[in-house]
Order: sequence, then structure tokens, then C-alpha cells
Amino acid sequence: MGIIRFNLPTLLTLSRILLIPLFLIFTPSHPVIGTLLFFVASLTDFLDGYIARKTGQSTKFGMILDPIADKFLVISALILLVDMALVSVFVAVVIIIREFLVTGLRVVALTKNMVMPSSRIGKLKTFTEMAAIVMLILRDSLFGIDLYPAGIVTIWVAMLLAVYSGGLYTLNFWRAVSQ
Repeated sequence: MGIIRFNLPTLLTLSRILLIPLFLIFTPSHPVIGTLLFFVASLTDFLDGYIARKTGQSTKFGMILDPIADKFLVISALILLVDMALVSVFVAVVIIIREFLVTGLRVVALTKNMVMPSSRIGKLKTFTEMAAIVMLILRDSLFGIDLYPAGIVTIWVAMLLAVYSGGLYTLNFWRAVSQ
């Protein structure tokens, strides 16, 4: 059995997971700090993949852990937003189901030595989710600007993109495994 080596991209991914409890603790009473923590955690998502590709440090462990860390962050934020009565349970559950479905398919694909990369629509979904989460957390904490209505519209768009991209991902997965 091989030893898992911790390189910089893997440590960045793990830091994203470790930031989640701080995000959950600070966000309800200090939305700006919560937003900064969420932003830093989201930034590690970009950095770990970028560094892994540019330095040739991509690993199977990293390919599995990275999307799981992303899902932990988004799901934690959605549950917190539901708890704070800022997002409907329906929207959160639809997005969470999609996240579990796609992550499960990715893990199955990796066991078959297949890499199922994110599509552009999936990346747009992720960006839209993160933008919505930031707007919903901040609400009116940023110079008194009410971001809540825009956040609600954006989270619904993210949910629709989640359903669409999840459907495409599932279809592409089944096409790839049936070849």
C-alpha cells in the first residue's frame, strides 16, 4: 500500500476543509469575517488545482480530495444559510443532491482510471454558487447595500445550473463507462 504524500496542493485542499469550522462559527454574528473566510477557502480551490497542474503535482488522492473539499465548503455554507433562514431548504437540498451525485460519479470514474473533468457549465455553476453565497452572507453588511435580493436570484440560477450540469455530467459519465 502506497504512502500518501502531502504536497502543497494537497495542503491547500486540506486547509479549505479546516477553514469550514471557522467559517461556520464567525458567519452568523460577523458576516464580513465569514465572507473573508469563505473567500479564502474558495481561493484555495483555484490555487490547489493551478499549482498541481503547473508543477506536475497532481495525485489521485488530490483528485479525489479536491472535489470533496469543494462540496464540504458549499454544503456547509448552504446548511448555514438555511439555518439562518436566508435560503430555502428546497434550493439547498437540490444543490446538495447534485453535489453528492457528481462527486460519487467522479469517484467511480477514478476507480475505473477515468478522469471526468469539470465542464464549463459546472465551473459556471460553482462560480454562481459562490457569488450567491457571498451575497447572501453579506446581505446588507457591505456599506448598507442590500445584496439579499440579488443573492436569492443568483442562488436560484445556481440551482438551475446545478440541475443542468449534473444532468450533463451524468450523461457524459454513462457514455464514458459504456464504451
